[in-house]
Amino acid sequence: MRFVIAVIRHETNTFSPIETPLGAFSRGTGADGPAYGLAAAEACRNTGCAAAAFIDIVCERGDEFVMPLLANAVPSGTVTAEAFESMAGTILEAVRHGCDAVMLDLHGAMVADGIPDAEGELLRRIRAVAPSVPIAVALDFHANLSAELMSHATVIAGYCTYPHTDMYETGVRAARTLMAKLIGQAEPRILWRALPMITHMLCQTPSRQPMKDIMDRAVRAEAEGEVLNASVFGGFPLADIPHVSLGIVVVADASRLEPARRLVDELAAMAWARRDDFVYAGEPLEQTIAHAKTLRDGPILLVDHGDNCGAGGPTDNMRVLSEVLDQGLEDVIAGPFWDPQAVARIVEAGEGRELTVDVGGRTDTPALGLRGRPLELKGRVRCITDGNYRVTGPMFTGMQLSLGRTAVIDVRGVSVMVCEKPQEPFDAGVFTHAGLDPTAARYVLIKSRQHFRAGFEQGARHILMVSGPGVCSSDYALFPFRHLRRPIHPLDAGATLAHALSFESPAAGPVRSL
Repeated sequence: MRFVIAVIRHETNTFSPIETPLGAFSRGTGADGPAYGLAAAEACRNTGCAAAAFIDIVCERGDEFVMPLLANAVPSGTVTAEAFESMAGTILEAVRHGCDAVMLDLHGAMVADGIPDAEGELLRRIRAVAPSVPIAVALDFHANLSAELMSHATVIAGYCTYPHTDMYETGVRAARTLMAKLIGQAEPRILWRALPMITHMLCQTPSRQPMKDIMDRAVRAEAEGEVLNASVFGGFPLADIPHVSLGIVVVADASRLEPARRLVDELAAMAWARRDDFVYAGEPLEQTIAHAKTLRDGPILLVDHGDNCGAGGPTDNMRVLSEVLDQGLEDVIAGPFWDPQAVARIVEAGEGRELTVDVGGRTDTPALGLRGRPLELKGRVRCITDGNYRVTGPMFTGMQLSLGRTAVIDVRGVSVMVCEKPQEPFDAGVFTHAGLDPTAARYVLIKSRQHFRAGFEQGARHILMVSGPGVCSSDYALFPFRHLRRPIHPLDAGATLAHALSFESPAAGPVRSL
């Protein structure tokens, strides 16, 4: 058999002012943009992503595959129409050459110019070219799912973890059901429920309540053979599109739909009953930093979740670092902050030199009325690196990543890392490649939400979530939503479970309502 395997991954924060061109899809490709053909396959092999699992399973069977595209971008603003057309066209061309099945490693929350449901549109185009070819899709836990996507997929499986440490396993789960379809052992049907609720990303993780019991039930149902696949999606709330929601997807054999329907109802009822527990309440950042000073043992993680590039932030808001300096915290590692201009200045000065440089604040965020404010830093250049490192932790294991040119400047007891490319610190290599040891510092200031836990939680004595300003704020009242499907909890008091969308894929034809 012949398979088409492809990757397009982007989580789109529609409030971010930073558009996403084709060149931004360079994460893990070893190139200045997407990787194609053999280069794409080689970049995926021996990594922890879903596409690597697809490749391994196909090769173990002795089958043939082509990999037209590996395109992976750090979360940011809307993807340009040109980028989407290029990526979709590359995949469609491979499908046109003929295949027995398509295996896609997608995010599920990509928005392109004029296309609010980019993944759904991609599958619609594939289905137009290959009406009967099975399509298996591995999705991020933060996918925003649509009827379009449901109607064209054959198999869907989503990450069960956040931080996402089961990407490879998700690929295995999706591929396993696809193979059962191809050899006639199963006839998959997709059941989907979209609840009228936005969950806060700091309250979503399946490792803790309120999500833990819900995800545990889904995982158990799949492991015990109750259904073929069961996935719960927290959704990505920072997108002004109609299909933001907590989503439930169950894949069942056509001969066993009733147990699957009961499972969907059970999971939906559990999530809805806990809807208020998915709402996050923060505190003023000044109060959090003051509390940090009272803690004795380190490392103490200060997690600025308002300006996290893992959710579309530019990582150049300097408000939290400014407060850390103002309150006199010392023995601090902070960053990485995105500012190519500042990096150029620091590189020009050279290692060991003293300089004064404005860092960050290059980005305005009109959607939230935020103006960029650079922070003047005066200090000594500790080191300059090429920013390249390989992930050794449990998330994106084995992937080669790059911060671009990176510099560390020591400022009043704070080692500030500045880089040319934004990167959420989910692996210690972001610091250790520059000689900084986050396990030895008293404080570590990073911009993240939950992914930092993959590489930093185990060694931390204390973790403090800092409500810094930015386009990733957890105060959703700040966001001018206009396109959400309403009513929706917690923005609308009138939202009820009766407003949920429920669909089931039939044996043939489009999705129909249950």
